[in-house]
Amino acid sequence: MRMLINVPETVVADALRGIAAAHPELTVDVDNRVVVRRDAPVAGKVGLVSGGGSGHEPLHAGFVGPGMLSAACPGEVFTSPVPDQMVRAAAAVDSGAGVLFVVKNYTGDVLNFEMAAELAEDEGVQIAKVLVNDDVAVTDSLFTAGRRGTGATLFVEKIAGAAAEEGAPLERVEAIGRRVNEASRSFGVALSSVTTPAKGSPTFDLPPGELELGIGIHGEPGRERRPMMTSGEIADFAVDAILEDLRPDNPVLLLVNGMGATPLLELYGFNAEVQRVLSERHVVVARTLVGNYVTSLDMAGCSVTLCQVDEELLRLWDAPVETPALRWGR
Repeated sequence: MRMLINVPETVVADALRGIAAAHPELTVDVDNRVVVRRDAPVAGKVGLVSGGGSGHEPLHAGFVGPGMLSAACPGEVFTSPVPDQMVRAAAAVDSGAGVLFVVKNYTGDVLNFEMAAELAEDEGVQIAKVLVNDDVAVTDSLFTAGRRGTGATLFVEKIAGAAAEEGAPLERVEAIGRRVNEASRSFGVALSSVTTPAKGSPTFDLPPGELELGIGIHGEPGRERRPMMTSGEIADFAVDAILEDLRPDNPVLLLVNGMGATPLLELYGFNAEVQRVLSERHVVVARTLVGNYVTSLDMAGCSVTLCQVDEELLRLWDAPVETPALRWGR
C-alpha cells in the first residue's frame, strides 16, 4: 500500500511534529505524546483530558482548545495511550478545579485511564471520568466489554468542554458529560477495510461488491455483511438500528461522520438520505455536522450519531469553540 509516511515506527511522532508546526496555539510534547492548549491551566476551570489510539484523527488532538479539550493523549496507531501520558496531561491542565477524563469504551483505554486516575489522585489532582459507549451495532467486541465508544465522543467533548469553559464545577461537568453519552447512539458502515502503517495491507477481507454493517473504528466486525447497498438503503438501515435503541422525543444533534476515505461529495449525499429517514420517522434535527471527525485511517465508510438534546445541551453545543478541527462562535 502507498502511504505518505517515512517509516511505520515514527508515524505518530511525525504527525505530532506536524501538528506543532501547524498549530502554535497548542503545546505539543512529541516525546511524551501529550497535546495541551497553550494557555493551560486556566484559573478556576475544570480540565478535560481525553485520548486513544492514533489513526482516528482529528479525534482527539484536533479537539484541543478553548471550548473543548484541555489536553489529549495520542497512543500508537489503534493502541491505547499509557497512564504516564494521562498523568502528565492531568498535571498540565489542573488549575485546582479538577480534571475530567473522557474515555472511549475500549478495554485498553478503560484500564489505562483507571490507573492514571489513581496515580493523578495520589498527586493531589481530583479526577472524574465519563465513559463513552454509544455504538449500538454490537454489545461486545474484540476490544470491549459492552458497547464501543465512537462518534458520541465528539458530542461529549464539545458539550462538557463548553460547560467547563463557563466555569462549571467538576461534578457538574461530569454529570453533563454522562447525560450526553446516555442520550447518544451511533452506527457505522464500512465500504473497505482499514490499512495500518505497521501491517501495510488491509486488516480484514471485504470482498468487492460487499459492505460491513456495524463496523467498529478499528475494523472490528459488525452485525452482518451484505451486497453493496445504495446510500438511501444504508441510511434506512443505520438510522433504524439507532432508533431501535433511542426513541427521541426531543430534537437531536446529527453527526454524519466519514471513516477517513469517503469524499465529502458522498457524505453530503448520504446526509441528505439520513435527513430523509429522520423526517419520515418524525425525528427533529436541531443541528447537523458532516465530515471526517472520528475516523479509521484509510477506511471508506461512514457512521451516524444522534444525540437527543434539551435547551441546555443545545446551548452548550452552540457555545464558542476554537480547536484545529472544530471552531465556531469566536
